Amino acid sequence: MTVNIHPVPVRHPEKAHKPDTPVLRKPDWIRVKAPTSEEAAETRRLMRDLKLHTVCEEAACPNLGECWKQKHATFMILGAICTRACSFCNVATGKPLAVDADEPQHVAEAVGQLGLHHVVITSVDRDDLPDGGAAQFVRTIEEIRKASPGTTIEILTPDFIRKPGAIEAVVAARPDVFNHNLETVPRLYPTIRPGARYFGSLQLLAKVKELDPSMFTKSGLMVGLGEEKIEIMQVMDDLRAADVDFLTIGQYLQPTRKHAEVKSFVTPDEFETYKTLAGAKGFLMVSASPLTRSSHHAGADFARLKANRAAKLAARAGA
Repeated sequence: MTVNIHPVPVRHPEKAHKPDTPVLRKPDWIRVKAPTSEEAAETRRLMRDLKLHTVCEEAACPNLGECWKQKHATFMILGAICTRACSFCNVATGKPLAVDADEPQHVAEAVGQLGLHHVVITSVDRDDLPDGGAAQFVRTIEEIRKASPGTTIEILTPDFIRKPGAIEAVVAARPDVFNHNLETVPRLYPTIRPGARYFGSLQLLAKVKELDPSMFTKSGLMVGLGEEKIEIMQVMDDLRAADVDFLTIGQYLQPTRKHAEVKSFVTPDEFETYKTLAGAKGFLMVSASPLTRSSHHAGADFARLKANRAAKLAARAGA
């Protein structure tokens, strides 16, 4: 896929929220329970013991209580400090610490202790590293394969802007799912996803398919940031042009008053409409709901994703 690259937006924009702006009240369908189960406490202790980070905690995921009760955690490698300052994200921004050489092995140990059949590995942005952290993804995949060969692996990577060879190295490690989130529509990138390039992210997803057409690719969007429906539909078309298999769409929730405002709470019916539209555009799998997140129900979704591809191939063979 050939696309034009836009200039990189300003790296550290002013936060979009104005302190005197009223904050929208969460509707009933977006409310979740606090994580109080013993299983959640055990998962938290394990992360502390192994000095690991999870995006569940660092990004203040609303599904933490549900997932950790099932001992499902999404690991965040390369530390807990991001080199970028996206206005939607709760992860800390600043100068990262040195890469922990023991982290891949610790992740693999946690996967084994939790008994995970499917694991999601993500990371902070590490623009300070020559490869953007690609080698750490590769080592983590390798360690999990050695320790838990039956576990399927899904990765959610940064965009690896200006990191030659990074995408190739990660694809060569053969994760089962390669996810990279577009997050929002291109018009909102300068304020919501500064430092990133919409078309650069599309090119990453297209490159993965070019390198390995059999690899499942996935991307996610947040809604409620002021985007228009027609813009979401265009992003769907762009993702299909990059042959992306799986699309997730969830409600943006403002982590703190310093972050970008919630412009609207999208109703469950509107999410169903997005799901129908995306399915009609040819995605193998679509998850769209207020609480949908990239790694929410990832294991069950992966099983359906494989089944959907098998059914599609069978239908083509019988045509």
